[in-house]
Amino acid sequence: MARISDNAQVPEPTIQRLSIYLRCLRQAKREGLKTLSSSGLQERSGVPAGQIRKDLSYFGDFGRPGIGYCVESTLERLSQIMHLDRQRKVVIVGAGNLGAALAGYQGLQNDNFRLVGVFDNNYSKIGRPLWHLQIQDITELGDTVRREGVDIGIITTPAAPAQQVAEQMAQAGIKSILNFAPTRILSPPSTVVRNVDLIKELEVICYYLSKS
Repeated sequence: MARISDNAQVPEPTIQRLSIYLRCLRQAKREGLKTLSSSGLQERSGVPAGQIRKDLSYFGDFGRPGIGYCVESTLERLSQIMHLDRQRKVVIVGAGNLGAALAGYQGLQNDNFRLVGVFDNNYSKIGRPLWHLQIQDITELGDTVRREGVDIGIITTPAAPAQQVAEQMAQAGIKSILNFAPTRILSPPSTVVRNVDLIKELEVICYYLSKS
């Protein structure tokens, strides 16, 4: 659960749904909408209106009866809650196929995130261009993190070095790590790690093939 104050905690699923609400509100803003009802947000998000109201209630009062949610102010408040009210700088360690694909992902070059470095320990890759960046030696990670003020590290290495890479990131000052390596990483002190296991998700979804 994610803590928001000394007296309140927010369930992890709620935090995940806040990201969905943000996406819906951004789209509503692009469409020029000024307000959005909970039923309208339900249609866009697929989350029941009652659940939406419950999720938002963890963070105070949102919306007005008969009017709905002000798109602009709700988007601003949720961005502040998610700490997305400023651009977050990101680095990737592991310049293999997955790392290269993520480096080219446009979502890492928008108002919320900016990829500022890609690192590897393979000398045949170091110095090569990768999209808008140049692959750097992993030994340069700490200098880049401190110079750029990096907030988030993404690991796309093989399983064996992943834990060591996480420790290097933590020592450099990175507080949040997204791990795509095929192994579970233990969080270094004062660091949050989210493990993204693609194979596990594929195996789980295969279970549902027999149900369709």
